[in-house]
Amino acid sequence: MVLSKESVVTLLQDAVYAAISASKKVREIYDSGDFGVNMKSDSTPLTKADKISDSEIRDKLLHTYIPLLSEEGRMVHYEERVNWKLFWLVDPIDGTKEFIKENGEFTVNIALIEEKRPIIGVICLPAIETLYFAARDIGSFKISNRVLSEITSYEDCTVDSLLKKATRLPLPFEGEHRYTVVSSRSHLAKQMAAYLEDVKKQHPDMLPPIPQGSSQKFCMVAEGTADLYPRITATSEWDTAAGQAICELAGCEVVGMYTFVPLTYNTETMINPSFIVRKAKINL
Repeated sequence: MVLSKESVVTLLQDAVYAAISASKKVREIYDSGDFGVNMKSDSTPLTKADKISDSEIRDKLLHTYIPLLSEEGRMVHYEERVNWKLFWLVDPIDGTKEFIKENGEFTVNIALIEEKRPIIGVICLPAIETLYFAARDIGSFKISNRVLSEITSYEDCTVDSLLKKATRLPLPFEGEHRYTVVSSRSHLAKQMAAYLEDVKKQHPDMLPPIPQGSSQKFCMVAEGTADLYPRITATSEWDTAAGQAICELAGCEVVGMYTFVPLTYNTETMINPSFIVRKAKINL
């Protein structure tokens, strides 16, 4: 199955509207300070915002009749999804720990996977009302001007309407640039220090790594404010799919740290290998 450009355009509108609608509800809970935190069986936190975001996204994408796999939904066994050619992959809140810390570094992520590759990616940052979106044959873009208040209806999410507000990624850059690495704020691997030492040998002007939560790290590479995001500790497919689409369609790569092969989706374990997100090919 290969979707037509017309279908991709329509599904991008669906995904943006779902992400904006969920982000508005997440922002309301964030501003209230009443998070309703519980712990899941894997000892990771779950808030009522995660649940409400998941429900809102499902409701807004139901009419597409495309299967949906979410971090906060039922874990669909591999035997049931192995033949899925097209499905939504959702992280209702990426960066729940950052949400609870109230540092603003959390996102709502929606991706559309076609034949194991992300072809649509939407990441909304509710705390700062910023939207990143990308789709095959359209490109990768950013809107940073009050998206939660300015995008109020499904009609506001047409591709034409979005592009009038958006800036294509990567962003234009002027002035001096030093090699910049962005790293996870809450998941640091012991091996990362050695890895970054190797990077610094190739880029002696490298700045100290910038800690950042959630999929904002992908967005920083896609827009050009960071050159590299390495990740050694385990991630799930819903953590990376939307960011990968945004990065790849901005001319970046999301590849295995040791294989340099692009990440693929709907694997049996739904766990990614160690990976790097980079602006250009480098030998590491």
